[in-house]
Order: sequence, then C-alpha cells, then structure tokens
Amino acid sequence: MAQYKTYLIDLDGTIYQGKQRYPAGKRFIERLRANHLNYLFVTNNSTKTPEEVADNLTRNHDIPTTPDQVYTSAMATADHLATLVAQQARVLVIGESGLKSALQAATFTLVDQAPADVVVVGLDRSFNYDQLAQATLAIQAGALFVATNTDTNLPTEHGMMPGAGALVAAVQTATQVTPTVIAKPQAPIMTGALERTHTAKQDAIMVGDNYHTDILAGINHGIDTLLVYSGVSTPEQIAKVSPKPTHEVDSLDDWVL
Repeated sequence: MAQYKTYLIDLDGTIYQGKQRYPAGKRFIERLRANHLNYLFVTNNSTKTPEEVADNLTRNHDIPTTPDQVYTSAMATADHLATLVAQQARVLVIGESGLKSALQAATFTLVDQAPADVVVVGLDRSFNYDQLAQATLAIQAGALFVATNTDTNLPTEHGMMPGAGALVAAVQTATQVTPTVIAKPQAPIMTGALERTHTAKQDAIMVGDNYHTDILAGINHGIDTLLVYSGVSTPEQIAKVSPKPTHEVDSLDDWVL
C-alpha cells in the first residue's frame, strides 16, 4: 500500500452525513492522529468559517478539530484571488458569512453593487434579484467572474435544495460569461490545500465519497485518490467511469494506513 504524508479529506458523506455521525469517520481521523499523519479537511462549502466547521466537528461529531485543519472553498477563493488582483480590490460578493470573512481577511474591499473588480458567487440563501442585477452589471463592465463552487444541490432533511451552482448558473445566464471555478473538482482548491499543508502532489491523497467532485479533483490535479462508498457514489456507478479512483473502500475502517 502506498504511503501518504498528507490526507486531504472531504466532510459531508465521508466523515459524517449532515447531522448523522459516521463512527468509521471518527475512527479514521483517530488513526491518522495516532500515526502522526498530516490531514486537512477540504470542503466545497463556502458558507461557514473554518472556526464554525471545526466547532461542528468537535461538538457534534466528537472529532476534536482546530480551524487550521479546515480549508473551505471560501478560503481557497481568497487565496486564488490574491494571485489575480491587487489587495483592496473591490469584490462584489454573493455569499454568506464564511465567504465574506475569508475575503475580508485577505484585505479585499467588499461592495454590494457595481462597479467592482471581481464578482464572487457562492451559496447565498438570501439571494435576490437586485444581487443578480448588480453582479450582471459589474461583469458586463469587465469584472472578473469567480464561482466558489458549482454544486447544483445540497442534501437536507427536506430534500435536495439548490446549491451554489444554481446561483452561478443564473449569473452566467444573465452575462453569458463563464466563471473561474475554485472548488472541487477544479484545481485552485487543490493547489491551495497543498500549499497550506506544504505537501508535494505525490505525497498527498484526496479522500471522498463523490467521484464527480472529490475524486475528479484529485485526478485532475495529479493526486492519488481514495473513494469511500459511504455517500454519493456507488460501486455500480464507478464500474462505468474512467479514469478510476486510485483506491476504493466500502468503509474508512477498511483503509490500511
């Protein structure tokens, strides 16, 4: 079995499912800690701060976690923008507190109407027509268009609710401009995660339950992958896809470190 120095780990469907605890997920993290292996939780969710994600893992799933063990699509967006535009650039944000706080921490100037240098769209459960109009005007005037992620739906106890991708699609339809996408399966979030953990690609492995986000993120970025059948993807689906994950397990308990 290949040895990896750093584990990049998805959360929902991999370590837990919503409010449901996954005992195997908890045991997996405990084994990583016992073996002194580096790990980072990498999530497409842009609505929560790393402090909130860490608190959820600690309090609700009994997995003690600190904010520096979390990397969200909001944080990856701020990191990527820092390579594209100047500090204090005007960023029009469609998103919630996690995204706004990450961009503010990176010293960007947040605005809620055009003009802007960048338009960033993430999940915003208060999304309205005026936000769509201002984002459209800013992009038409030349602002960069960046999407935290394009997840179409979010699983909830009420069913599959609209995800950030639904809002991104609205802005894209109104502007006819294709955004730069940050989160899994795209490269920017993986680049940021490797930089945060000071890890070379060959020393990392991406762990997740969703072939089309987690696993393709690793494949697209030249990182080995571990697909666990605890969430979205099924063995029947994976039998039909190519390329395959590097490794597949029914449970994280089955993975040998």
